[in-house]
Amino acid sequence: MFGSMQRGVNAYAKVGLETGVSAASPHKLIVMLYDGALVSILNAAANLKSGNVAAKGAAISKAINIVDNGLRAALDKKVGGEIAQNLDALYEYISARLFKANLENDPAILDEAHALLTDLRDAWNAIDPQAGQAAAPAAAPTAPLRAPTLMSA
Repeated sequence: MFGSMQRGVNAYAKVGLETGVSAASPHKLIVMLYDGALVSILNAAANLKSGNVAAKGAAISKAINIVDNGLRAALDKKVGGEIAQNLDALYEYISARLFKANLENDPAILDEAHALLTDLRDAWNAIDPQAGQAAAPAAAPTAPLRAPTLMSA
């Protein structure tokens, strides 16, 4: 009974993810890769803490796969120049650290990888080309501006 309900939930989640992927901009796809790697690292840390070695290994493997076959593979080193080369080296470092965290069951290394990917995701979000387009209409006032008073500030 529960197995079929879980399959239904998984199928629903898969459809939602596939819809999100097909509708996402290239910029958003990279954000989704970062988010997937970050969630996998958090899952690995939780499974490490609970002693579930198999699930910890699977989550770390998934994070490494996202970093290597998603983020690194998306780099265009010819167009990206030095920035792409540096990102490639950083992604390689993160993958190696995740591998070491898996071998040594080291939560500190998982924290390090998570922090690095969070910083990269935040920087990537900061350069979102659509953020400026979405913010422009919102910045236009709909009512006349008033000087703030002590009561309204």
